[in-house]
Amino acid sequence: MEQTRNKHVLRLAQAAMIAALYIVLTFIANLLGIASGAVQIRFSEALTILPYFTVSAVPGLTVGCLLANILTGCALPDIIFGTLATLLGAVFTRLLRKYKWLAPVPPILANALIIPPVLYFAYGVKPIWFSLVTVTAGEIISCGVLGMLLLFALQKYASVLFKD
Repeated sequence: MEQTRNKHVLRLAQAAMIAALYIVLTFIANLLGIASGAVQIRFSEALTILPYFTVSAVPGLTVGCLLANILTGCALPDIIFGTLATLLGAVFTRLLRKYKWLAPVPPILANALIIPPVLYFAYGVKPIWFSLVTVTAGEIISCGVLGMLLLFALQKYASVLFKD
């Protein structure tokens, strides 16, 4: 019983830390002016590989994205569907955790499919096909390149950092 409670507390703490880190990294990208525009590079999106290591990352990333989108003044459709894209990416990354090289694919696909219509309807960004190209490029950089660098850096310490 005590061990189960400790495991839940650990997962809650991990999720909270991941959410906080996501928010901070989003603010840094915003300050640098690379979190919005044609090709968006959010450092926080590199964290979307964390479900490969721990289930705690799924709620952590979701809450982090939700709060980051609210705090950075995103439009309501962006807050809702951007968070949904992050949740879907995190869930499918977790489900595919046996395949390390696929870790960044779910968040890249989720954002590539969900965010271009959001940019069109919430912000009037046209044409949608161009947003598809630029959002996908940004996600490949953030999740594919930076995320995989993070995955390989954390892999050595995974048994200490992520006790699932």
